[in-house]
Amino acid sequence: MKKFLVSLVAITFFFNLTGCMGQKKQVVIPLSSTAQIEDTYTIIWNGVSLAYRYTSGAWERDARYDYIFDVIQKRYDNNWKSVKSLHRMHPEYDGKAGDRDQTMYFNLGYNNLKDNKVETVIKSSLGDGIGSSDKEFRDQELIIYLKDVSLFSPYNKIKITQKYSYEEGKLTETVLLSKEKNGKETLFMKNEETAYFYIKGKLSGAPTVFR
Repeated sequence: MKKFLVSLVAITFFFNLTGCMGQKKQVVIPLSSTAQIEDTYTIIWNGVSLAYRYTSGAWERDARYDYIFDVIQKRYDNNWKSVKSLHRMHPEYDGKAGDRDQTMYFNLGYNNLKDNKVETVIKSSLGDGIGSSDKEFRDQELIIYLKDVSLFSPYNKIKITQKYSYEEGKLTETVLLSKEKNGKETLFMKNEETAYFYIKGKLSGAPTVFR
């Protein structure tokens, strides 16, 4: 089956559940007995995320929760597997979102075509979810419902809207955090992410030299 040149969901979030709620960390383990390099198409994403907090009906910048991130994406036919690492660099970061350095795992399955949209099933270390995409995976919308969420958590849902500009090697997305309860949705925070991807290649020499 033809492999799609697609970009992985640069799924990300502001508050680590372990840090916010003091609960035991839940992890989704990739089920594989071997480690391989050339088993599929791999892209490495490198990006930055700017944080905004919803206050008094408007979005306000909160640079303390900005982060940089890297994603190693392995793309199979109709299935993506990804490990994402992020780092919050602001010196005034207060630790409420957990450790400055965090790692998470995602598995996205593209199973059906309905009304000319690809249906998505998400399994991740954050929780499970659903989504939809066009057939070239240029515009996607995904929703993750967080697992083991405390009643006091300010959010329990992540909605991601993505734009993949393959010809520019660029991904832009909005990651929206909200709390859904009794049919009502309350906005909390959002991330505006920009990332560029890198693929396998050769260099003519050492890319940097000690001086």
